[in-house]
Order: sequence, then C-alpha cells, then structure tokens
Amino acid sequence: MSVQQQAMPARHILVLGGTGFVGSALCDALARDPQLAGARLRVPSRRAQRAGAVRMLPNVDLIQADIHQDAALDALLHGCDAVVNLVAILHGSAAAFEQIHVGLPRRLLAAMARQGVHRLVHVSALGVPDNGAAAPSHYLRSKAAGEQVLQQAAQNQGLQLTVLRPSVIFGAHDKFLNLFAALQALFPLMPLAGAEARFQPVWVGDVAQAVVACLRQPGTAGQTIECAGPEVFTLRQLVEQAGQLSGHPRTVLPLPSALAQLQALAMECLPGEPLMSRDNLASMTTPNVATPGRPGLAALGITPTALMAVAPAYLRQHQGCARLDAWRALHR
Repeated sequence: MSVQQQAMPARHILVLGGTGFVGSALCDALARDPQLAGARLRVPSRRAQRAGAVRMLPNVDLIQADIHQDAALDALLHGCDAVVNLVAILHGSAAAFEQIHVGLPRRLLAAMARQGVHRLVHVSALGVPDNGAAAPSHYLRSKAAGEQVLQQAAQNQGLQLTVLRPSVIFGAHDKFLNLFAALQALFPLMPLAGAEARFQPVWVGDVAQAVVACLRQPGTAGQTIECAGPEVFTLRQLVEQAGQLSGHPRTVLPLPSALAQLQALAMECLPGEPLMSRDNLASMTTPNVATPGRPGLAALGITPTALMAVAPAYLRQHQGCARLDAWRALHR
C-alpha cells in the first residue's frame, strides 16, 4: 500500500555524507525535484575542495566542517528543517564502527534537540536485525545499535524518524561491481570468499529517490523501509556479471571457509582500505535480501531498477582496460 503523498515543509536540509557515492546522487535528486524547488541543502565535508560534483549543484551550501565536533553539528543544524544521515563505514575496528554507527547518531540526536530539529531520514543497511545482539559482525551489530538509539528517541522524544535499509548499492561510481570488474582485468582467476552470499542489489538512483520521497512525505515518519532491487543474486553471479560486462570474464573459484578467512586476513594486512575483511565475511552470512511483508520501494511509489538496465553502460569503461589502468582504478 502506497504512502499518501504530502507536501514537504522543509526548506533547509542537512545532508550528512552528502559528498559520497550515495550522497552525490541524493543531492542531485534533491536539487532536481520539482516539489523541493528552492530548498537549500547543507552538505558538510572535511575536504570540501574535493567535492566538485556536489559544489556545482544549485542551492547547495558545501561547508567545510568536522561533523564529529558538537559545535560544528550545532552550527550545521541551526535553522534546518530536516536531516539525512548517510554516514557509514564498511571496514574498521569495533571501536570505529561504534563511533560512526552509534556515537554519531547519538550526538546528532543531542544536537537536533538543542536546535529544535525533529525530522530525520536515516540510511542504514539491509540485513540489520531487530535484535542487534544476534548479528554476526561488528558492522551489523553497530548498525542495529545505532538504529535502536534513534528508535528510542522516536518513541520518547518526538523524533520524526524514517529508517531506510538498502541492499548493496550499484551505480556508475560504485565500489562493488566496478571493483570486481577491475580485479578481473588484473587477474586470470578469481578466488572468491563468500561466493554463495545472497544480495538484492539496488540502484543508487532508486535509493536517492527513496530519500527524496521520505522527505516529501511526512507520513513515512515511524516507518522502516527496505530498499532492494527486483532480483536476488549470489556474490558469485554478481562477480561473473561484472567480468562479462566489462569484457574480462574470468573463472570464479569459490573458497572454502578456512581459505576465505585467510584471504580476508591477508587483505586486512595490506596498506590502505581493505578490499575484504573478516568482518565483511561475517556480515555476508546474513542474506542481504528483502524481508517478506516489510515495506519496500513500492510503498514510496518507486519501481526498482534492474541491474542489467544500468550496469552494462558503466561497466563497459573497463573493456580493453590495461592492467595499469585497472590497478589505478582499485586505488582511486
């Protein structure tokens, strides 16, 4: 059943994480939405000079700020009507997950209370359990704990909260299908941990439109909405698709559990952000697919976009990719 559409009163919207992959798509969607014409977006960044795509959009105030400082949050929230929180990490220690997924929402709530801001759209993740203690990874447990902090505020402090839980997100600048395409340009064989893990990939444009719809529709407050595409794939199928569409099809070799753990451990020891971690493997034991009976994109009037309607166009950039180019793509 579709949520009744209502006009949105917000004229100033704070977007945390607005310069990232999903955030850039969201800012573009908000700037183009006819019902939000004239709304000002505040987008903080520690390195505002690197956020060129967002800087060029109309009605966007790109502000250099550290959102982990209370004074900065207060200044960013002053005069705002609504907040979107996209800030998240996939890799890190238990303490890092706690800081980003639990500590930041808690401090954001306190700052919103001080500034009299009540509307929040929080982007979490598909697979987050209602009982966070039962989750198999630091990532999922911290995501669940962050949601619980917000839900308690919605129950006790009048927070107008909508939670969106997307599956793995694909799009022209993703670090998912593009990663596997670049890897297959480099290596003749693809040893793959978690090959049978299940995903329901969702297009970044659909996730952006879901956030826009929630901001337009106050009736979505109090709901948790799952954002998933129309098809379920195993990780192995997604890797094979990335290889075929990029012109570098490789044989995928599923790894048994012990070797998968060793591969993830080895990747954790490499410099820079790891391509895979043991915590990622633990997360993948929970199917990343929609829950029957839960509201999805259709409740927002959005028809999910199929992977093959979008991915071929941007994965073609890897065709004929030399090994040096692929190596550079991995380290962008």
